[in-house]
Amino acid sequence: MPPTDASTDTGTSPTPHIGGGADDTLDLRLPEELIALFGEGTPTSVGVPSDAASAGGLLDAPGGWGPVTTSVGVFRLVPVRIERDLARITRWMNDPAVAAFWELSGPEAVTAAHLRPQFDGDGRSIPCLGVLDGIPMSYWEIYRADLDPLARHYPSRPHDTGIHLLVAGVADRGRGVGTTLLRAVSGLVLDHRPRCGRVIAEPDLRNTPSVSAFLSAGFRFQAEVDLPDKRAALMVRDRALRDLL
Repeated sequence: MPPTDASTDTGTSPTPHIGGGADDTLDLRLPEELIALFGEGTPTSVGVPSDAASAGGLLDAPGGWGPVTTSVGVFRLVPVRIERDLARITRWMNDPAVAAFWELSGPEAVTAAHLRPQFDGDGRSIPCLGVLDGIPMSYWEIYRADLDPLARHYPSRPHDTGIHLLVAGVADRGRGVGTTLLRAVSGLVLDHRPRCGRVIAEPDLRNTPSVSAFLSAGFRFQAEVDLPDKRAALMVRDRALRDLL
């Protein structure tokens, strides 16, 4: 089961276990993303190779989706590189508000153990940094919900795409940034994955700010779902309703 509670304005998020065991793995590989290195907290230009946008893969290469202008700034997803990003993500995971839901506090080895199955798998889950106006400020996992163990717990459809999110900075929490970015990223999924009819999320029912952020971002509450590690709110953003909610 992938992390199951999106960190939005509160900075709280899912628990660790990424789906993609050997019994489910397809023999596919994602193209390597060639992204410029950037410093902690420093605006930077992040480059993506020209062929990234047209690359295939189970998730249609989120690193090539390009920037989107939002009310809080210009945002883009940048695929994680362990050698560049491990220390940063580990710091974020050790924030008490984040650790309460992701349950990944501890040394870098804990974070690395969470990330590596996504790199070593078939591309059904892609960890990304969220870069706002050139500054890394959030962590995302874009994953194939229909190919994940989550699909055993709800009536999945082909190409359902899931989102997990944590907002790293306290200053970005509680003021609508998470809601804005959830709407932007779910919109990117629907724009760049034409076979995907729905974007899925499963925040913990106890995390009412997270559930509220998804609702404000155009998701609807579909059901309560009993997952191995929690009781979740199944949230859905439908392609057919994206302009109405």
